[in-house]
Amino acid sequence: MVELKTDTSLDAMYEAGQVVARALTAVREAAGVGVSLLELDEVAHQVLRDAGAGSPFLGYRPSFAPVPFPAVICASVNDAIVHGIPTGYRLRDGDLVSIDFGAELGGWVGDSAISFVVGTPRPADLHLVETTERALAAGIEAAVVGNRIGDIAHAIGTVCREAGYGIPDGFGGHGIGRRMHEDPPVPNEGRPGRGLPLRHGMALAIEPMLIAGGTDEYHAAADGWTLRTNDGTRAAHTEHTVAITDAGPRILTAR
Repeated sequence: MVELKTDTSLDAMYEAGQVVARALTAVREAAGVGVSLLELDEVAHQVLRDAGAGSPFLGYRPSFAPVPFPAVICASVNDAIVHGIPTGYRLRDGDLVSIDFGAELGGWVGDSAISFVVGTPRPADLHLVETTERALAAGIEAAVVGNRIGDIAHAIGTVCREAGYGIPDGFGGHGIGRRMHEDPPVPNEGRPGRGLPLRHGMALAIEPMLIAGGTDEYHAAADGWTLRTNDGTRAAHTEHTVAITDAGPRILTAR
């Protein structure tokens, strides 16, 4: 069931989204060679504390997970696509990092992700990140009243495929509101004009994930959470929480 939010509820989601935006900005600024992923998790956790917000990630346990998620950020490095568990790993020059983060404030949830390179970047990594951001922008541009979920999926997939990148099969965005994962699913590839019609008051987490090697194949790491590329190539992930409104898409996690 898809819940249509009131304008007041969307304003409340924006407040949660701004906590997410502040945390991701703080994590990006703190990231550097020698900084551990656990230290980045603590940076984000402090933003939650300062805002009086909770984490929809910490303790989350979907059916596939062997243990509850133990952190407030997902930190995925290099060939990790999504769902990386923060560890004591210290970032190295040239690492490609994806940070996914959510916040719950006043009963509403925001969810967003960024990818960036630590230290000296490889041109190929910069192109991967830039393409992921273009795919997100294309998906948001298609998130308008009168379009359908398939239009968002097609816009994202077109950017990814034209650049020669892979799209992890079965993973994409989702509805969001009082819970982090709500209906409807938002695939990262699909046919235009298909799927659920977009209506004022819908809230979606739109999140392209790209694999540099061009394949769609991945596997779960030994921790049961982290998804890694099968070919060992790098991956990137970006995400915004977006409201569908009569005035056009409203990015609730805008930084």
